[in-house]
Amino acid sequence: MLSSSYQKRRLTSVQIIVFFYVGLILLSTILLYTPIFHNPGVSISFIDAMFTSTSAISVTGLTVVAVHEIFNQWGLLYLTLLFQVGGIGIMTLGTFFWLLMGQKIGLEQRIWIATDHNRSTLAGLVSLMRNILVLALLIELVGTILLGTHFLLSGYHHDWYTAYFHGFFASISAFTNAGFDLYGNSMQSFAHDYIYQAIIMLLIVCGAIGFPVLVEIRTYLAYRRAKMRFTFSLFTKVTTLTFFSLVVLGAVLIFLFERNGILQGMKWHETLFYSLFHSISSRSGGLSTIDISLFTTPTLLMLASLMFIGASPSSVGGGIRTTTFFVLVATVITHMRGFKDVKVFGRELVEDDIIRSFIVFFVAIFLVFSAVILLVWLEDLPFQHVLFEVCSAFGTTGLSSGITSAMGVPGKLILILMMVIGRIGIINLLLFLKRNDRIVRYHHPKERLIIGQ
Repeated sequence: MLSSSYQKRRLTSVQIIVFFYVGLILLSTILLYTPIFHNPGVSISFIDAMFTSTSAISVTGLTVVAVHEIFNQWGLLYLTLLFQVGGIGIMTLGTFFWLLMGQKIGLEQRIWIATDHNRSTLAGLVSLMRNILVLALLIELVGTILLGTHFLLSGYHHDWYTAYFHGFFASISAFTNAGFDLYGNSMQSFAHDYIYQAIIMLLIVCGAIGFPVLVEIRTYLAYRRAKMRFTFSLFTKVTTLTFFSLVVLGAVLIFLFERNGILQGMKWHETLFYSLFHSISSRSGGLSTIDISLFTTPTLLMLASLMFIGASPSSVGGGIRTTTFFVLVATVITHMRGFKDVKVFGRELVEDDIIRSFIVFFVAIFLVFSAVILLVWLEDLPFQHVLFEVCSAFGTTGLSSGITSAMGVPGKLILILMMVIGRIGIINLLLFLKRNDRIVRYHHPKERLIIGQ
């Protein structure tokens, strides 16, 4: 009886992971609230410290304070640590420390890792975590060197320490898609610095495309050097196709919607970089080279849709994920053509994955519009700006139309909740709330319903 009662009370792996993140948010809130991380003579409210902590750990980038004005260098370094934990995952860093201490990675720890990275198999997880950590640190190091050197040579900063510190912060913020900046206006000061923008865009893509894709690309290059044949997985094919299709679509739509608006009268290279940068940033990056509030309503709604879709699975981003969107579209097209089985790239999709995709989409729509309705009611703000902000929080993107800092405590708490959900994912949210599986030993008679007309 005691054993049975213990099993019922035992936390699931999803609940453990969620409590890890919530506990870290609360701990970081207290630390960011204390004066030790503040510049002399400045302070921050508890709710703003919680908002900043959640935004950093969920690598969202929505801010209610100018971080460079509030936090000293130690505070900024602590924020970069939170970016890392939120971006590459608490279990990736946990695996690194377990290996560093010579600890054996047992079955329970492997289940935690699989849960944190949304993996359906336990095979090869330790090797995957090691590869993710090495790739992440290598990409961030290259980004730091490139950005720091660019800051120094371009005259943005005249001493090497400041230049490389800013490069270090920007590199981690971009790769983890955290969207934080040290200038108070995101990247508007670099609106015409195409070298800086190109480096940031590459870092955002590397973080948002998905860690399994990066690992496969690395394996492909190794196979190619050895002149061996390598076949990319269905995941990589679907993710890459969807990711870059959305980037191109977003850039084209921004240009079309804004060619007679904010882009009017600009040179071709300006319109190209404004359109491309914000399309890539809407995947999950959260950085901007223009005041988002100046965009027209069609552009805001389109960007909100892209942020709702979000980045790839097992990446630093949030949203419903690119694979979910792909499965939804592929399923609809398949049924429009009169087929039942969804086939892509010579493979047939599993029915459970199709059902999960529609569940994720429905729950996400319900959560987003519930948050929008509450915020419009509580804050009395324009619908399109509220929708944009909620999608930015849910997609852990961080682009803002400028209304977040004007919200009261209830509005900020709603966005905090949306950022947490965006970080842990819809599937993990449902599993967190799920009761124990029940065995049903009977069936009711089946009957058809009239659907859709």
